[in-house]
Amino acid sequence: MPARTAERPVQAEPPVSATADNRDRRRTALLSVGAAVLLVAVKLVTGLVTGSLAFVAEAGHSGTDLVAALLTLFAVSVAVRPPDREHHYGHGKAEHLAALGESAFLILVSVAIAAESLRRLIEGEGHGVEAVWWAFAVLAVVIALDASRAVASRRAAQRFRSPAFAANALHFSSDLAGSVAVLIGMIFVAAGEPTADAAAALFVAALVVAAALRLARQSVDVLMDRTELEAEQRIRSVLARLAEPVELRRIRVRHAAGRHFADLVLAVPSDAGVTQAHAIADEVENVVEESLPGADVVVHVEPSEPTGDVRERATAAASSVPEVREVHNVRAMRLPEGYELSLHVKLPSELSLTEAHGVVERLEGLIRGAIPELNKVHTHIEPLSGTDWARRPGSDDTTAERAAIEETVRRVTGADPVAVSFRDGQGGRIAFVTIKLPGDQPLPSAHRHAGAIEAAVRERCPSLGDVIVHTEPQEATAEPPRIEGPATG
Repeated sequence: MPARTAERPVQAEPPVSATADNRDRRRTALLSVGAAVLLVAVKLVTGLVTGSLAFVAEAGHSGTDLVAALLTLFAVSVAVRPPDREHHYGHGKAEHLAALGESAFLILVSVAIAAESLRRLIEGEGHGVEAVWWAFAVLAVVIALDASRAVASRRAAQRFRSPAFAANALHFSSDLAGSVAVLIGMIFVAAGEPTADAAAALFVAALVVAAALRLARQSVDVLMDRTELEAEQRIRSVLARLAEPVELRRIRVRHAAGRHFADLVLAVPSDAGVTQAHAIADEVENVVEESLPGADVVVHVEPSEPTGDVRERATAAASSVPEVREVHNVRAMRLPEGYELSLHVKLPSELSLTEAHGVVERLEGLIRGAIPELNKVHTHIEPLSGTDWARRPGSDDTTAERAAIEETVRRVTGADPVAVSFRDGQGGRIAFVTIKLPGDQPLPSAHRHAGAIEAAVRERCPSLGDVIVHTEPQEATAEPPRIEGPATG
């Protein structure tokens, strides 16, 4: 793997679709900047020429939209950057920082305009507002532009799930409402009510302040990692519908730049193996990602508190010893004087007997601590076996053993075996037998049938190193036995 420099971490090439999305985001943001510049110029010139404070207020409103568009352009350029060495969660919060700065600027400008509007209303003067015909033409063009910008930004926000574009859509919608208010004010000015312009300006300022406060609250919620209650409820709902219920100990959900981040802590049975616990975590991640598309999900598993079952507590205690690779044949016995436990323990084969005995003594101490009512522990030590080199024997070499197996299976089950195969390994020849039993048969009964076949075959064929019987549920139609042919090549 090539080395990565400390100054500039190597990043993978983004997918083609992601690159196209980034271009579309920038194009939308640039169009918003151009439209905002045009509207600021048109409204400000019209306001200064006609003396309309409402027009000046709308120019200020559009000026804040220009700032919003510039911040959005910056935000989408930063937010789409992939995670790096210093920003493990990506740069999505840049959009919310931009939206927060924008909302603060909106509030300051709107408060200044509101103060001037109140002063004019209190003085009862129109300050020479002229309702000329071309001012109405300008308003018609502005309203059309505001409506088109609001629709375009709302579509971009839905497509990219971008809070910055959502903020733009909100502002352009408030621009549209403000422009309509200015139009109404100019109509009243033309009808002989000069203070209507100041009233329209005050309405626009109040509209902008309300929108800015709402935007600021949303941005602060994201920046402060406020929990997503709806997303949390969806996660709990999908986990409750799992075939195997899981114990959810903790859930934390936050949202940034249109993406959810979920951290979950699950409790799994204390005797579950690492592979089983990992499989449970994978299943939970999959269902959560399905319920929250695009979510970043992290699942941590912890052992659940052992129940009163002696076997479960013993297995959980054994799993805490690093040298113990596997425990099996765990058997709890209840005698008049108390409980006794027997188990097989597999340890690394490179350990000496003294070292292995020390590990087992430590294990037995932990088991006694976990099960105070236990009187005695019987431990059988086994080496952990490695990979066995084996080969397939020829069919002529296994004729007698195959016949003995088929006869034994017919005697125990009343049917031929489904499959019989052999392997010659370092520990001797191994017979693999597959049989079918009624599907509604209890598992202990099926295990007894398999055990009876294994014991009978070992007695008839002492040359076999091992016999392994696999049981399958019986189907409606019987299958002919599968006979594995000799090895080729």
